[in-house]
Order: sequence, then structure tokens, then C-alpha cells
Amino acid sequence: MKPVDTGSFLTLHYRLAGADGADVINTFGAQPATLSLGEGQLAPAMEALLIGLTPGRHETFELDPGIAFGVRKPELMQRVARSLLAQLGSADADRFEVGDVVQFPRPDGEPGFAGVVREAAADWLLFDFNHPLAGQRVTFEVELIEVL
Repeated sequence: MKPVDTGSFLTLHYRLAGADGADVINTFGAQPATLSLGEGQLAPAMEALLIGLTPGRHETFELDPGIAFGVRKPELMQRVARSLLAQLGSADADRFEVGDVVQFPRPDGEPGFAGVVREAAADWLLFDFNHPLAGQRVTFEVELIEVL
């Protein structure tokens, strides 16, 4: 059996859960995922855990806070004026509420990055641009089906 190596093309089931144990993604019981290792489809720390595994292996890994998705960075919390959101073309700038996820465009108009509204005031919103699992302990469960 061929083990996983950098650049391997994989078929696998996987589950990613946050610190509260709730699934963020779970392909078990559904169609397995396919990915090319090293292409950034999984966080580098999770990809590293797959190296050397062979088809048929079923493993569960606990990653300490900050390992999988980095540490939370206070500088990625940004206050944005609702008027600026309107200038950027958001027709919903006056309706955003805490918990909403807002997609911000790149200068070329393509989707760029998302921020979660953490606080809302009449004229501004506080966005969190950290990865939702940054700074959290995560569980990564994987069942390797095939290595090409």
C-alpha cells in the first residue's frame, strides 16, 4: 500500500470539530472528499498529520489551540463604518447584525475575505477577520480510503 506523501492525491473521509465538539465539517456518511496534498485544501498542520498514513487507516488527532488555524490576532478585529460598506456596494450595510458573515471584495471585484460581525452600532460594525477556529483546540478525524 502506498503511503501518503507530499503531492499525493487522496480520497478520504474526514471530520473537523471545534473546541465544543460540534462538527464544522463531516464527510462520514456522505461522499468522501478528494484532495491533493500540498495544495492548501487543508490547513498545513492537518496535512502534516496525513503524511505516512496508508489506505484503511482511521485516526483521530487532537490539535492544541492555535496549531491548526493559528492564534487569534487582535489586529484582525476591525471597526468599519456602515457608510464605507455602502460605498463598497453593500445594499445591506444598514441591516447587518452580530453574527452575520460579510464577504469583502478584492480590488478586482472577486471575493476576497470574510469577516464576522462581533459588535454593531448605528454607524459602525466591529468585524472579526480571524479564522473562526483560530486559537481553538480542534479534533481532526480521518479515514484514508485511497492514495493515488
